[in-house]
Amino acid sequence: MGAMHWKKAPESLVALFDQVAPRDAPAERRKMFGYPAVFVNGNMFAGLHEERLVMRLPDEARTEFLALPGAVPFEPMPGRPMKEYVVAPAALLSDPEALRSWLDRSLRYAVSLPPKEPKPRK
Repeated sequence: MGAMHWKKAPESLVALFDQVAPRDAPAERRKMFGYPAVFVNGNMFAGLHEERLVMRLPDEARTEFLALPGAVPFEPMPGRPMKEYVVAPAALLSDPEALRSWLDRSLRYAVSLPPKEPKPRK
């Protein structure tokens, strides 16, 4: 089984992410799996994956988020959940203000995490 063949994110979602994702330090925009993503201290906290917008939240906020209709834990591959990550439901994608406020919570959580050491280059 070679490289994963993931679908490109729809342009509209890329544009939305660009509009709502934090762009000021300490947030740093990079690509992850070829998709737009945002990092703090080497830790990714939000990004796109195929047609989904995902973000990382602490336990309490994650419980609250998963109570939103249509919100689900993030699994890049079926049966392989990515710990602490959730998928934004469609209703949230059509509410940029609410989405931005969740992304701010995700950013605050990322700031509280220990920095990820850069992997040594081989």
